[in-house]
Amino acid sequence: MKTFKTDGLDILSWCMEPEEGALEQAKNIAALPFAHKHIALMADTHQGFGMPIGGVLAAVNAIIPNAVGVDIGCGVLACRTSLTKIDKDTLKNIMGGVRRAVPTGFNHRKQPMDIEPPPENASIVQQEHKSARKQVGTLGGGNHFIEFQQGSDGFIWIMIHSGSRNLGKKVCDHYNAAAKAVTKDIPKAWDLAYLKADSDIGKQYIIEMQYCQRFSLRNREVMLDDIAKIFSEATGGEVLETFNVHHNYARFEHHYGKDVWVHRKGATSAKEGEIGIIPGSQGTKSYIVKGLGNPLSFNSCSHGAGRVMGRKQAQRTLSLEDEIAKLDKLGVLHGIRGVKDLDEAASAYKNIDVVMAEQADLVKIHVELTPLGVIKG
Repeated sequence: MKTFKTDGLDILSWCMEPEEGALEQAKNIAALPFAHKHIALMADTHQGFGMPIGGVLAAVNAIIPNAVGVDIGCGVLACRTSLTKIDKDTLKNIMGGVRRAVPTGFNHRKQPMDIEPPPENASIVQQEHKSARKQVGTLGGGNHFIEFQQGSDGFIWIMIHSGSRNLGKKVCDHYNAAAKAVTKDIPKAWDLAYLKADSDIGKQYIIEMQYCQRFSLRNREVMLDDIAKIFSEATGGEVLETFNVHHNYARFEHHYGKDVWVHRKGATSAKEGEIGIIPGSQGTKSYIVKGLGNPLSFNSCSHGAGRVMGRKQAQRTLSLEDEIAKLDKLGVLHGIRGVKDLDEAASAYKNIDVVMAEQADLVKIHVELTPLGVIKG
């Protein structure tokens, strides 16, 4: 862990060489009047909107929609199956079935699914509820994925990375606009407008944010239901154990003598003994971990490998032939077909081995997961 001194709070970074943009954003957060103790940057940190991805902020009676982000409740589900091995042809057939069953990108389900009814005083969720019923159980795009993996424990695993879809974006955009209207003491250029957590509008955001978190959990569960059925029909294998965690949210916690809203934007909770999931990039290992409860990180760890280049930059600079060759050499079934797919190539991300080494005091590895086949959104 490396300490950066600022005019405000210290920044504790588990990324030894954070990019300049992420560090500047962290300095802005460190200057916030309600920020508590210090700012933590995880090993996968990189520049985001307002708050760096991989950033952790403890705030006293304040909540920042942009420090949670537009994909509220985005996270990862990982499940261990009863299967110990799977041949490539069977996996190809399973992946084909999953692509047909699980909508990706902007696609929604044709038939609405049952989801939790919207709470009172949740105007955006109420407004979007009908549409959300067709979004649940869909993967989305960007860095969202479904992956089949071989575990170091001898079992085949299934991993799903997705979030709250358009519902979370609608909630974030609405309350970020409301926060901008009332925030007068922070430069607009920082894009860190906030709401007092005990204000009426702050309470409404919290209600809707927490609903989006539950929706995200359900979204991943519905996809797993479809995938597990296809998997079982093809192999006879069953789902034995499932973990489902968020990495975009704010939660009320107690740290360093104060009750605070801990914002984790691209960061995972890592309380002592708590199971976490840290996916790698396409073609690299992922990890099931156990938290070490390090108070300096506000009991947090990284949410993945973290980007080293933007999507457009990756498409402009990476070699399509080289990236395909890397995955083919590893024997990973993948979906990289054209230049537009390079935004999710392994070379667009940090080295997951370095990321894991930098956070050895935050988590211990429980299971290593080697990719066999990946479906991208």
